[in-house]
Amino acid sequence: MRATSPGPASAEGVALDPVRLEVIRNQLDGIAEEMEVALVRSAYSSIVKEGHDASTALFDASGEMIAQSTSLPAQLGLMGPAVRSILARFPVGEMADGDVFILNDPYEGGSHIPDVSIVAPVVHDGRVAGLTASIAHHMDMGGKSPGSLPTDSTEVFQEGIRFPPLRLYRAGVPDEAVHAVLERNVRIPETVLGDLRAQLAATHVGRTRFVALIDRYGADVLDAAVDELLRRGEAIARARIERIPDGAYTFEDYLDNDGIDLDTPVAIRATVIVSGSELTVDFTGSSPQVRGPMNADTSAVHSAVYFVVRAVVGGDAPRNGGVYRPVTLVLPPGTVVNPLPPAPVNARTQTMKRICDAMLGALVPAVPGRIPAAPSGLERVLIFGGTQPETGEQFVCSDLDTGGSGAGPESDGVDVIRTDIGNTTNVPAESLELSYPLRVHRSSFREGSAGAGRRRGGLGHVKEIEILHGPVSFTIRENRHYTRPWGLYGGLPGALSVAEIHRRAGGVESVPALGMYTLSTGDRIVCRCSGGAGYGDPLEREPELVLADLLDHKLTLAEAREEYGVVVADGAVDGDETEALRARLRDGRGPVAWIYDRGELGRT
Repeated sequence: MRATSPGPASAEGVALDPVRLEVIRNQLDGIAEEMEVALVRSAYSSIVKEGHDASTALFDASGEMIAQSTSLPAQLGLMGPAVRSILARFPVGEMADGDVFILNDPYEGGSHIPDVSIVAPVVHDGRVAGLTASIAHHMDMGGKSPGSLPTDSTEVFQEGIRFPPLRLYRAGVPDEAVHAVLERNVRIPETVLGDLRAQLAATHVGRTRFVALIDRYGADVLDAAVDELLRRGEAIARARIERIPDGAYTFEDYLDNDGIDLDTPVAIRATVIVSGSELTVDFTGSSPQVRGPMNADTSAVHSAVYFVVRAVVGGDAPRNGGVYRPVTLVLPPGTVVNPLPPAPVNARTQTMKRICDAMLGALVPAVPGRIPAAPSGLERVLIFGGTQPETGEQFVCSDLDTGGSGAGPESDGVDVIRTDIGNTTNVPAESLELSYPLRVHRSSFREGSAGAGRRRGGLGHVKEIEILHGPVSFTIRENRHYTRPWGLYGGLPGALSVAEIHRRAGGVESVPALGMYTLSTGDRIVCRCSGGAGYGDPLEREPELVLADLLDHKLTLAEAREEYGVVVADGAVDGDETEALRARLRDGRGPVAWIYDRGELGRT
């Protein structure tokens, strides 16, 4: 690893060979990755074993992260508060080998209730040398709706069972009371307990590998290496932050609504303040906390901010907590980014997405030419709950989807890809159809969904799912139905998301970004995700690229003419007509004098 500034040749009096330090760094990262593999391969639910909605990490005994898996950026900042909350209740001096702790309370270091954190000490020669941790999204944790993500919740009590920091195992012996309470309060106990055991498997792998590492190098050498890696993470972060011109940069973006008041958008206002090597993110001006579940707990806000920090710092920095030492957050109490209990928080993923959009939007003028246009800005989650036709057993399952990424200065956006905090994978149609009474009729690119530009955005996705055995409870949670992903420097915004229920008995119901419904046998849900926004003047895009997109059914003939000024006849570009049309369009529009294009919300 290359240090950005001179550092000590040793830490705490222990000599650190540079080669050995790099080997240890990679071994720590490898342990975190192996934990993730163990968790995913042992899981029961489709959202973990197929969607990979889980993460793993190693911490030192003080609760600072020293390595993490490259899994889900949304969980970058979630495990740290959980570990620190557990340490506040159970100091390391009171931990024993074989202890395991559990937490999911959003107001005590957790995130939304389905995200359950498991933490276990790594004990070597009678002392706690570190901690292993995992977090996984459980398919049900009780509450008023299957999946524990009710879009109409108005208080956290409706969202499921909450666990403060509790000891789940004492010296390897399970706490039967905690297990019994969990089993009695979820709809699919076999799946939930199976995923919990998968998390335990991950902690076992982490403890075993960590102890082996101590045995190999010795506790003093490993402690010194961890301290030095944290110091270097901080040094790299500070050096990269210093490259951004000092100043305060502000941007505001919007969520469609809070799930209750469907006519009122929710503002996320971020001011990124750069002062030397320090970076402060101030959310003053964001909407007050809302009635519905779009509030983001502070752990979730930290995760979203940390993703942007990682993007600024670069991928060559160590994956540890030292990178975040220069970062300060200002979270006004009683706002959508720091709600007061018992405010609901289950849909905070969409808020995290918009936090990333707001921070990146703020940095556009600070680092010109480095920030892409806005991505689709949604993580679409569909939750189905019902009974299996053959056995009558209850099931709960999810389908995950997204749109396209935003275009960059020199590259088109990527079609149908998760961006920023999202890194879950799609649930294959075969998995849904094999395990649940569902049929996937369509999974395709959404033509015309990308924002036009000199570089166009990535396309959104279309998914159509039929209910084979009803009734089924259905929850939809997405965004960008009313506010578009913003384009840059003349680039156009991405298309709005659209969702519909096609009833077997006839009729089509328009579905807002968040909602809960009952579906019958033969009903179909059709979702069209927004695309990423464009970058640069569409009238400057190479006509041959427009033709290629047209032939690939990524845009229509009308869009080629109206947005790009490209005339196509007999399968080829008409150069003369294209030049004349573009001249007329430029005259009618005028020069590009704006940075952001928000569609219906205007240009600034």
